[in-house]
Amino acid sequence: MEAKQRVMQAGIVQPEWSWRKEGPFDGRLHQWIKGMYDWQGENPDLVILGLPLSRSSISVSGASEYAEAFRRGWKGFSTYNIDEDIDLSFLTILDTGNVKMHGTDIGESHRRIEHAAHTIFSEFQHAVFAGIGGDHSVTACTVRGLKKLHPDETIGILQLDTHLDLRDPTENGPSNGTPMRQLIEGGIVQGSHIYTIGLHGYFNAPDLVAYGKKHGVNMISLKKARQNGIVQTVRAALNELSQKTDRTYITIDMDVLDIGFAPGVPASTPGGMSTQELFEALLEIGSHPSLKYIDFVCLDPTKDPAASPTVKAGIYSFLQVVSGMALVRSRKGE
Repeated sequence: MEAKQRVMQAGIVQPEWSWRKEGPFDGRLHQWIKGMYDWQGENPDLVILGLPLSRSSISVSGASEYAEAFRRGWKGFSTYNIDEDIDLSFLTILDTGNVKMHGTDIGESHRRIEHAAHTIFSEFQHAVFAGIGGDHSVTACTVRGLKKLHPDETIGILQLDTHLDLRDPTENGPSNGTPMRQLIEGGIVQGSHIYTIGLHGYFNAPDLVAYGKKHGVNMISLKKARQNGIVQTVRAALNELSQKTDRTYITIDMDVLDIGFAPGVPASTPGGMSTQELFEALLEIGSHPSLKYIDFVCLDPTKDPAASPTVKAGIYSFLQVVSGMALVRSRKGE
């Protein structure tokens, strides 16, 4: 059975929005990124999977709409990164589509995400995975799918986030506030293998911090990361995870950004990262040898102002990771 058929049978459907590719390649994303419909079986360097779920959010969120907004915004971006003087178009990126969500059943939607992620991990074992959420509940699902494929291996998590996401699932359900605790209590990930960078201010309750300490979660405040250098802090966390675990999963909750930079993120707060700080961290992540799995979550385009600054920041964030990948491969002469 061909990969296309297996992907379709895993409950992954084509996006509602897709670009018609007419004429020669003009250096823009919408003509570069391949969809399943025009994929000819090349080995992709990175695969995209849309995870359009936000019914599981604690607060009202339209993050389920981001995967489509992400694709619609491609036309406004070039494959050339002038800051790094590199054209990304030599890489092959495949957009596999979206996981089909159940209309009302959150648990069923989570099971579908886990199954679809497991299928993508299985089919494209040599490609980097990029999940486009959706709220942060989807991360627990994709990590479970990864663990299912590699049951005897340890998984570490680097999380850029304002929040610990360690709320109690028995009270909050499998929501966007509980993914890290779900993974700890489900025996999928050890607390000491979670590094959360970006915590700041008044947005994490004492009992959650106490739970994190009890389970050895590495809680790195934004203040401390700035003092040590955000890029250096991210690099150190990835290096430690590479030594401690077999695989590293990276999750970017866009509420790590200051609310002034991310008005389209429901839980963004004052005092968070600037876009420049996040972009520099993501370039480091993209160039790190442990990069294999990453997701971007909790961006709600329905809350974005007319100029779509947050959606654009989300696309830019994704491209920073791809730029890191491209820089490494160009240096190796690949």
